[in-house]
Amino acid sequence: MTSYADLFRLDGRRALVIGAGSGIGRESAQALAAHGAEVICADLDLPAAEYTAGQSHGLAYELDVLDPDAVTGAAADLDPLDVLVFTAATNVRKRLLDYTEDEFDRVVGLNLAASFRLLRAFGGGMSERGRGSIIGFASIRAFTVEPGQGVYSATKSGLVQLLRTAAAELGPQGVRVNAIAPGVVETPLTAQIKADPAWYDAYAAKSALGRWAQPGEIAGAVVYLASDAASFVTGSCLLVDGGWTAVDGRFDPPT
Repeated sequence: MTSYADLFRLDGRRALVIGAGSGIGRESAQALAAHGAEVICADLDLPAAEYTAGQSHGLAYELDVLDPDAVTGAAADLDPLDVLVFTAATNVRKRLLDYTEDEFDRVVGLNLAASFRLLRAFGGGMSERGRGSIIGFASIRAFTVEPGQGVYSATKSGLVQLLRTAAAELGPQGVRVNAIAPGVVETPLTAQIKADPAWYDAYAAKSALGRWAQPGEIAGAVVYLASDAASFVTGSCLLVDGGWTAVDGRFDPPT
């Protein structure tokens, strides 16, 4: 008989959160730990990872996901894992005709190529053990675009398809793979928008809830996808966007 009271518990499971030094990654690590998981907090910024680890009674690990050897080494050091969460991303807000080759390579390299690297490094061990949950962070920009976010949007759309393919290929071995697509969240990545009051207010008005999200409001989706509550959920992209993608524009017509 299913114990519904324990569906979201993660006792005895080992989770790696990449990007745990700040923002959504930090909150995700703390939420997983609160539900019983042993959490490894990985980040390029080791002191930030150590701070998160201290808050979640976990371990800190320095990791540069742009370094293929470092990712391979991390898989050797940290396996076995039950849960892999990766949140690291970057954005260069420029119109396509103004983008440089270096900027394009930087955004694609972190948002998409590094995600492929992580899937390859950690998915194999999960497949061999016949279990695991992989959770990658896409964005509403995988589905809706605006001027200045074309390359970022392309990487996030590509990530959704990469994760869906991984779900299809790893599912027979018992590994679930899903994406989370947040809306606008107050994190270091969105600091440029938050600093402009007009821009900030315009983004807040776009969602059905009329506000930005806090990083902790995304963490519940991570716990859900990591837990047995989502045991039959794979190949999905869970929108946590305050209704952004459901609302048709900002105009409120008379009724």
